[in-house]
Amino acid sequence: MDFISLLLIFIALEFFESTWQKSDSLFGFLNNNFNFFRKNIFLYFLLHLTFFYTIYLSFYYNNFGFWMSSIFIVKFADISFKLFIMKKLSNGNLVEEIIPMNILMTPLLRYFNVIIYPLTFLFAIKLT
Repeated sequence: MDFISLLLIFIALEFFESTWQKSDSLFGFLNNNFNFFRKNIFLYFLLHLTFFYTIYLSFYYNNFGFWMSSIFIVKFADISFKLFIMKKLSNGNLVEEIIPMNILMTPLLRYFNVIIYPLTFLFAIKLT
């Protein structure tokens, strides 16, 4: 597959991931994640397609350098942090106890990953 196609797939998957988590606030964002987590943890993992796609791209390009690895590590940390919060919510904790501030999510903040991760992917491929 050519580079542009893989990049466009990456952008589309990032857009999908941002859209299913979309909310006007951080508490709504966590609530959207928790609803899918409660339904099925495997479904929750499958909705994080870009994590798996990053692994695929790393092997496809045989690129495990700094930029590609940084995408993987940040995505891994993101999922781990969300799972930590989901576990606390499953144990009956309130969102306000876990994260004391409700931050408003602007469209720029909501779709920031659609810009950052593909751009980092460009750095990873072009700098190797």
